[in-house]
Amino acid sequence: MRGEVARLLSRIAPDVVHVQSHFGVGRTLIAAARRAGVPVVATNHFMPENLIGYVPLPGRLAAAACRLAWRDCRRVFRRARIVTAPTPRAVRLLREQGLDGTILPVSCGLDLRRFAQHPGRGADERLRVLFVGRLDAEKNVDVLLRALPLLPARLPVTVEIVGDGSRRGELEGLARTLGVADRVVFHGLVGDQEVLDAYARCDVFCMPGTAELQSLATMEAMAAGKPVVAADAMALPHLVHPGRNGLLFPPGDAPALAAALGSILGDPAVRAEMGDASREIVARHDIAATLDTFESLYQEAAEASRRLSTARRGDRYEHPAHSGR
Repeated sequence: MRGEVARLLSRIAPDVVHVQSHFGVGRTLIAAARRAGVPVVATNHFMPENLIGYVPLPGRLAAAACRLAWRDCRRVFRRARIVTAPTPRAVRLLREQGLDGTILPVSCGLDLRRFAQHPGRGADERLRVLFVGRLDAEKNVDVLLRALPLLPARLPVTVEIVGDGSRRGELEGLARTLGVADRVVFHGLVGDQEVLDAYARCDVFCMPGTAELQSLATMEAMAAGKPVVAADAMALPHLVHPGRNGLLFPPGDAPALAAALGSILGDPAVRAEMGDASREIVARHDIAATLDTFESLYQEAAEASRRLSTARRGDRYEHPAHSGR
């Protein structure tokens, strides 16, 4: 891979290299770019919690694995001229883990037009709570299922789950055990249009995950004009403003989640107001703004690299003259 990456850099001759990961190709590309004198912009989407769940480890081993993972992340990203992360909370996380240098929050961005132009839900007596994402441990979809039977009986609620993952079978079994299988729809992996349809027909979006550095799914639901109930964890409070466009609940607390969902589902006027507020809040995450920001960062990195290169050439040129005096 190293040789292929070096040849690719030579052929393209980029002014800046932007990597989205410190693993695999990203790691190799950073090293090759440094050797070629090309400045690097790096974006972090990594949290060890998103990987540890795939390799079950005892508590101490899991903690040690997380520390090693963060150390590796620091070692690679310290070679970048500029590091970005999707939210201020994600930036703070990198600093807490010991990464120094220039670290800036830049939203992943979203094409808001795809959601704003989609038609709303049709007439339907059932209230729909939607989750979109991977069905893995850190998403905590089980908390949403446990909250469902705690909702007031007067609210005819269906939970729709879009996505797949390692915990799907376990979650389907939990729905049966809780006696709510007839009120939960597991859609699995679906196409883009089906995702848009799911956002359009839901009444509330729920994100119970605790390892969200931004949460594109939450942003998509907001762009579709939906209230959001989310775990009070990581970067989700950047998106969900309690009482304005949704509510936060303590992570893992199914009764608190049920109370939050019930208070919104039971009031159509509140749902409408919060949905409008969601669109207002997510507007700052338009993809155009993200692209403009990255273009500015690329220019900054390239200009800084050129200044440094010019200074180094000047030092090499002046050195013989000084030594001959």
